[in-house]
Amino acid sequence: MIVGLRNPGERYAKTRHNVGAWLLEQLAEQTHQNWLVKKDFFAELTEFQWAGHKVQGVLPTTFMNLSGQAVSAIARFYKYKPEDILVIHDDLDLNVGAIRLKKGGGHGGHNGLQDIIRHLVSPDFYRLRLGIGHPGDKQQVANYVLNTPSQSERQVLEQAIQIALPHMQDIVFGEMEKVMNSLHRR
Repeated sequence: MIVGLRNPGERYAKTRHNVGAWLLEQLAEQTHQNWLVKKDFFAELTEFQWAGHKVQGVLPTTFMNLSGQAVSAIARFYKYKPEDILVIHDDLDLNVGAIRLKKGGGHGGHNGLQDIIRHLVSPDFYRLRLGIGHPGDKQQVANYVLNTPSQSERQVLEQAIQIALPHMQDIVFGEMEKVMNSLHRR
């Protein structure tokens, strides 16, 4: 399962907090996939297929701090273990456009990750972290993530997404080391 974290609705669609959803939406667009709203799963779903591997694409319809509802509902239904899940999300601790792949770890103050960890009762899922930079002051974080990036930041984020997209199939096939070596060298 691949999850693109976001806040739902037009108001938040272009905000920094939604960069994980941007990547997943572009992957669906490239592969000509449509999204279906599944209220029981608190999400929009699509299905990707690579060489016989079926993978659920998930965009939660809950707000960011309730992302675990969608992830856990789908994981229970399809019997996904935490290590079968990739969560794509924004990361304040990385420079704008930096991309990192990792498995497990804490939530680093990210409310979406915190809720997913709580619902799965495990931090052992993969994360594709897309750097959005930090505003420099802890008091400005909420406002920063809920606002749109500057035009130059948006360009850098779009470039990062284009770099990450070709690696999605390798991630699905479990070639994490290969992906990490490629993305972390940038």
